[in-house]
Order: sequence, then C-alpha cells, then structure tokens
Amino acid sequence: MNLNLSADEVLTTTRSVRKRLDFDKPVDRSIVLECLDIALQAPTGSNTQGWQWMVIEDDAKKKAIAELYAKNFNAYAQQPGREFGEGDTRTERRELVRSSAQYLCDNFERAPYLVIPLIEGRLDEGLNSFAQASQWGSILPAVWSFMLALRERGLGSAWTTLHLPDEKAAAEILEIPYDSYTQAGLFPVAYTIGTDFKLAKRLPAAELTHWDTFGSR
Repeated sequence: MNLNLSADEVLTTTRSVRKRLDFDKPVDRSIVLECLDIALQAPTGSNTQGWQWMVIEDDAKKKAIAELYAKNFNAYAQQPGREFGEGDTRTERRELVRSSAQYLCDNFERAPYLVIPLIEGRLDEGLNSFAQASQWGSILPAVWSFMLALRERGLGSAWTTLHLPDEKAAAEILEIPYDSYTQAGLFPVAYTIGTDFKLAKRLPAAELTHWDTFGSR
C-alpha cells in the first residue's frame, strides 16, 4: 500500500513514531527490502557504499537488544531535561515526548523488526571532525530515506540511540564484527495506527538561520 504522498508531504509528515506503532500487524520482509533498496539510492561519500543493514526479527534477539536499550533509557530518563523557557513549543511538548519515549521503551521488542544501520569502520573517540563527518554523512542520508520510504508505505519508525552505550554487547548478540562496523542507531519498524500524521511544531527557520556572520539575522 502506497499513500501517494507528494515529496513535500512525505518530508514534512514523517515523524518519530512510538505510540502509534502497530505491534500486532505483521510486516512482510519484502516491504523492508523495498524500503532499503530505496534507501540505498542515497548519496554516499566517494561512492563507497560502506553500509550494511542488520534486520532483527528473532524474538529472543529482539528481547535482548530491547533490554540493553531499556537499561540505558531508564538512566537517561532520570536526567533533567534542557530548559527552553516558558512558551517555547519544546517545553510545552516535553511531557508528551517523555510519555511517548517511555511507551516505546516498554514495548520495543514487540516491533515486527528492529533495524540497525552499520557504518564500515570504527568511529571511536579521537577521530577528527572531518573523518567523523565523512562517515556519518555516508549513512545518515540513507537512514532518513529509509524512514521516508516506510512513511510512504504506511509504516513508521523512530531513530533511537540508547542501546549504543552497550554497542559491544549488542554486537556480540548479533554477531556483528565490532572492530569492523559501527552501529548508527536502532529503529523499530511497524505499520502505523492510522496514516494521518501532521506537521510538527518547530521553530521558524528565520530564528535559526545566520547570514555570513553567526548571530546575524
């Protein structure tokens, strides 16, 4: 099922989906592969295509990865949030975001699939900003394209990273060569409950854009 969204519609209504993931509706493997084929059309530095994609559907492995995520989420959730000031849309929606994140944590393993994009090489501490930017720039466009492709087909996901403090343990569970690949995130994949996603409340570009000199408007 394709929603036949325009380019602007798919770009502006692809959300991080948590409470509206349908954990009970099966997803065919062919849909995931179709979305990945689209994702692999994304730009990649020097055309290296140094990516691999770990798709987890085994219940025991999903549970093990979800437990790593939950351990780190519970510690993260205890930290005070950044203050943005009264009237700021980010402050107004903070509790909704927290509730949504907690729901996903509590149900992570129920997703039909968990997807981990892999970057060839280790992005370890001490790697200079040029090398870091080059590596991330070769995977992030593909990951976002994957999420857009899911949206067009009535599925959703959320870009999460809280299993990464235990990246090595995750690599052992999934037999990923830890010294050869860096995990870029963890994405639950499921159909969405309804497809009527709207534009998010965001700060206007004019407040975030600097012309020629930082601080200029």
